[in-house]
Amino acid sequence: MDIQGKVIAITGASSGIGEATARLLAEQGARVVIGARRTARLEALAGELGQKGREVALRRLDVTQREDVRGFVEFATGRFGRLDVLINNAGLMPLSRMDQLKVDEWDRMVDVNLKGVLYGIAAALPVFQSQKAGHFINVTSVADRVVVPTAAVYSGTKFAVRAISEGLRQEVGRDIRVTLVAPGATQSELANTISDPELRRLAIEQYRQELIPAEAIARAIAFAIGQPADVDVNELVVRPVAQPY
Repeated sequence: MDIQGKVIAITGASSGIGEATARLLAEQGARVVIGARRTARLEALAGELGQKGREVALRRLDVTQREDVRGFVEFATGRFGRLDVLINNAGLMPLSRMDQLKVDEWDRMVDVNLKGVLYGIAAALPVFQSQKAGHFINVTSVADRVVVPTAAVYSGTKFAVRAISEGLRQEVGRDIRVTLVAPGATQSELANTISDPELRRLAIEQYRQELIPAEAIARAIAFAIGQPADVDVNELVVRPVAQPY
């Protein structure tokens, strides 16, 4: 596995898949740069990994702010001299019926789930092109290929990231790898972003009973990163065995 020494930046690293991925990659010898809005959690994670001799740097990051994302990438390259992998992981899932007209939540999903990924691409792509090497990993969801009631806008943002990832791969594939990772039901804080208490309860009961640990997605990400430079794992879908869709 070609992970030792790689510089890997992760958005949304304060919990869930981002945190699990930071832990696993750091343990496998990567130099990890973690970003999220909740700096106290980042500091706790960096402190824990630092005590184990892992190389970890942190920076507060709001992926809805273009300059924040650019600064995050510049921080990573300034700290370690290069950037090998950017994991666009930050996301939220405030499910709602369309007729509830939760337009502010729609805006927030577009800003985080879609524009946040685009800002990451815009920040890291020039770095990767100048290095003639790099790897984007965009974390979506099985909602990037399946639509269910209450998930129309959420799925829309994930469908878009899937399309963007494939287009990016086709355009820059000679030197730069692009991987889409689509998790199924995974242990995370995503359900906490559903503002309707009854809908949140139903979502947990109906869709989030059979959960795989965030570490399962971290292992999939590590698998893609660890391949030889001429091998691009384009897409990984990781579901609980019991999940039907």
